[in-house]
Parts: sequence; C-alpha cells; structure tokens
Amino acid sequence: MLYLAEVQKKTGFIGSGKPEFKLLACQRSEHNWSAVTGEETITAPDDASYNAGALVMVEVSGNRQIQRHYEAGRTLTSILQNFSSLSKKSKTQEEEIEQWKQSLTFQSQELNRRELELETRQEQVEQAEADVEQLDAQRQELEQLRQSLEQQQEELSRKNQDLEGAWAHLNGEMRRLEEQRAETSSETGLDPAQVDNLQSALNRLTEAVMPVEALREPLTHATDGLTYHQGLLGDYRQSLEDRRQELEHRQQELDQQTSQLKQRWADWHQAGAAVAAKREDLKLRQQTIKIQQDRIQALSNTLQAQGNLHQQAYDLLNTTDKVRLSKKVDVGALDAMELDQLHTLVNDLEKDLEKMSRFVSDQEEELTLEQEAIDEIKVKIEQANEFDRLQLETELDEELDRYQMLNETLVGQRRNLIEREEVLSQHQAVLRRRQGLTAEESPVSAVDLEPLLDNIDLQRQGTTDAIHALEIEIKQIQESIGQLKQDIEKSETALDIQHAEVESFEADLQQQQRDLAALMGKVAVCEELLNPAQESVNGLRQSLENLAGGVTKLQEVNDYQLQAIAELRQTVASVGNPQMATS
Repeated sequence: MLYLAEVQKKTGFIGSGKPEFKLLACQRSEHNWSAVTGEETITAPDDASYNAGALVMVEVSGNRQIQRHYEAGRTLTSILQNFSSLSKKSKTQEEEIEQWKQSLTFQSQELNRRELELETRQEQVEQAEADVEQLDAQRQELEQLRQSLEQQQEELSRKNQDLEGAWAHLNGEMRRLEEQRAETSSETGLDPAQVDNLQSALNRLTEAVMPVEALREPLTHATDGLTYHQGLLGDYRQSLEDRRQELEHRQQELDQQTSQLKQRWADWHQAGAAVAAKREDLKLRQQTIKIQQDRIQALSNTLQAQGNLHQQAYDLLNTTDKVRLSKKVDVGALDAMELDQLHTLVNDLEKDLEKMSRFVSDQEEELTLEQEAIDEIKVKIEQANEFDRLQLETELDEELDRYQMLNETLVGQRRNLIEREEVLSQHQAVLRRRQGLTAEESPVSAVDLEPLLDNIDLQRQGTTDAIHALEIEIKQIQESIGQLKQDIEKSETALDIQHAEVESFEADLQQQQRDLAALMGKVAVCEELLNPAQESVNGLRQSLENLAGGVTKLQEVNDYQLQAIAELRQTVASVGNPQMATS
C-alpha cells in the first residue's frame, strides 16, 4: 500500500530520536486518495536521512513493514498535473455538453417547425384531394347532364320526324282535295264526309306540334348548371395557379438554401484544413521537443563525462600530499580535527553519498522506464487508427511531461551528487595524507592541477547553462503546445458541432425538396384532371348552344305550322259550306 507521510523527529535531552513517518494519506486506486484518520506513525528505516517536516512516499506491506521510501515532491507534482489535466478535460467536456445542448435545442426547434410545416402541407394536400374528388363528382354530373341532353335531342329529332310525316300526310290530303276539286269543279262544295276527314287530319297535325316550352326549362337548367361548374373550374384553376406561384417561390428559396449549403460545406472543409494545419504544427513542435530533449541528453552525457574527468583529476591529486583543494572544504579545520573524528566524518559522508547514489540510480531507472513507455506509445500511434491516435497522443503528451519533470529533477540531483563526490574525495585525500597513505614526492615532480580543475569547472558550467537554456526553450515550447492543444480541442469541438449543424441543415433541405416535389406532383395531377373537365364543359356548352339554336328554329317552325293549320281550317270550312263562303 502506498502512503503519503511526513517525517517527524522527536528530540529529547540526550539528542535527536529515531525519525518516524506520520501517515497522511493512502492511495486507494490510481487517481483515488483518502486521508488517514488518527495519528498513525511508522518507524523510519535506518537509511531514511530526511529532514523533519519533509514529505515522502512510503510503500508499506501487509505486515506494516516499509518496503520502499522516497521523496514525494515528484509524485505530488505528477498527481497535481494529473488533477489539472482531469480538471481541464472535465471543463472541456462540460463546454462540449453545453454546446451539444444548444445544438439539440436548435434541432428540436427546427423539428417542431418542420412538423408544423408538414401539418400545414398535409392539410393543403387533403384539401386539394377533396377538391379533386369534388371536381370528379361534378365532372360525372356534367356527363350525366350531357347524356340527358342527348336523349332530349334524340326525342326532338323523333318528334321532328313525326311532324314531317304529318306534313307529308297533310300534303297528300291537300293534293287529293285539289284533285277532287278539279273533278267536281262543277259542284259548289264538299260533302260532309270529306270535311270530317280534313278536320281529322288537321287535328292530328295540331297534336303533332311539339310544345317548345317543355324543352326550354331543362335547357335553362342545364345552362345554369354548366355556368356554375364553369365558375368552379375557374376558381380551381386560379387556386392551382396561386399554388404554382407559391411552389415556384419556394423552389427559389430552396435554390438559395442549396447555395447556402454548398457555402457551409466549403466553410467546414476550410475549418477542417485549418485544424489539420494546427495538428501538423503540433507534431512539428513535439518533434522539436524530442530533438531538444535528445540534445539535453547528449549534454547531460557530456556533463557526466566532465564530472568523471573532474573526479579523475581529484584522484590524481589524492596520490600526493601537495594538493590544492577547492574552497568548498576547510582544509585547516580538517587538519586540526582528531584523526578518529575525521575518519568518522569520512564514513558518514560515504554513507550519505551511497544513499544519494542509490536514490539517483532509482530515479535514473525510472527515467529509463518512462522513456520505454514513451517509445511504446509511439509505436502504438504508428499502428493505431485516427480515433485511437488522438487518445494515444494525449497519453504521449502526459508521459513526455512526466519525463521532462523527472529529467529536470535529476539534473539538480546529478549536480548535488557530483558535488558530494567532490567533497568526499577531498575529505578522503586529507584523511589519506594524515594517515600517511599518500606517496611523498619531490618538489620538482609536484604538479599544479588547479587550473585544469578550474577549466573543467568552467566547461561544466557552460554545459549546465546550455542544458538550462534548452530546458527553458522546451518549457516555452511545451506551454505553446498546451495552448495549441486547447485551440485544437476547441476547434475540433466547434468543427464537430458545425458538421452536425450542416448535416441537419442538409437533411432538412432534402426533406423540403421531397415535400416540394410531392406537392408539385399533386398540382400536376390536378391540372391533368382539370383539362379534361374543361374540355368536357366546353363540349357540353357547344351542345347546349346547338340545342338552343335547334329549339329556336323549332319554335319558328311550330309557329309557321300553327298558322298554316289555321289557314287550312278556314279553307276547309269555306269549302265545306259554300253558303257561308258566299255570305
């Protein structure tokens, strides 16, 4: 179990007691920590050389034995970084959720508007269908009226034929009358039988005359009905014309929306190209960081080599009593110190250096593991798809941040280790000299290596400054990368929202186009129904006009026949009664 602990050292009248670890928090999972209740402490091991109040990470086994301990600074920094990253991600997700809410609200409003439009269009279609059905019924009624008029016209023709037969019979009687009159020219009149025959023929002729008023009433009714239906057809045609103009206006609006859709798609592609350019810039900056880190690693190796050279120089100085130590060690104080006390001090420095070396070695090993993890993620990125690559790149950035932080920490620790090695080397040189272990040399063979050591220190300082400058540059690039990542995330979120809005706009436009096509089809069907109905009405009107002309002519013929019959009656009467004629 991993704990966060505070180093405590109890002091008494004899001296400082053994240090203890006061447990503050316990790790439950990777990102879950809980506070330790109460005052729980664990005795620190012998190799724990931390100052009082320092924070350390302690790994404790099941039997409450300390397995490992190390400074908590880097771990706390990593935890705070993870917390900051999670906080940023949470904030970004909240912004995305809010944007999606707004987008969904807009889409819901658009759907409601489309539903209202569809309901209105459905009502219009239903009304058009009802009008078409009514028009069809009226067309059937007109067809029945035409058939009735045709029957009446046939009856009129039949009565005309009967009238022509009666006239032929009358003409025959008249011819016989003339023949009889020629044969009996000497006689003065007709016998009663002949008069009766003539009167009977005139009566039949009078009954054969068709009453024209019986035809005028249905003709007038048919004309009025035809006029009414013509008005309805005109109203329907005007309504269709209005709808056609409305559909043309809507078609123009759809054409404009189609142009807007093309422009919005072009804007989306342009925004996508801008995001792609930012991604390429991000990769370039990450590659730059990798190059700079490699340079830092090379300079670190150089610094290590310079340190080794410095140590070797000190080792050469340890072979002679004529040494010139750096100002970090008070040689006079070491010479005045008791030999046993100096030996104890050297042993303490060796133990302290051993702990420091072991700690730095662990950190170096962890840095190597971080580098291996980075290389593994890079291999996964090369083999992953686009979606997984984005997540792996985020993990890579986090690993690079950890690597950079650990490397920065190790730079100072390496310097501290080298300084401690130098101090120990100088103490060991004094101890050996006082123990008589160094070889005595003649003054002629004494060599002054202090300028060489100063030159090595100067080179080490230059290397350190170069590393520091590269670290500052990497930090600046990392800050710019963080800002660029935020810009890319915001741009990608906005791009996704824009893509969804454009797709919704395109789907709505396609639905409007389908609805418009359906309405135009219905209008075309109505026009196809109106044209035959108009032709039928025109045919009926022509038939009625012809029938009205025939009735007028029939009225004239009837008047002429009735006048002729009246004159024949008067002639027959005068022929049958000569005395009345003469009187």
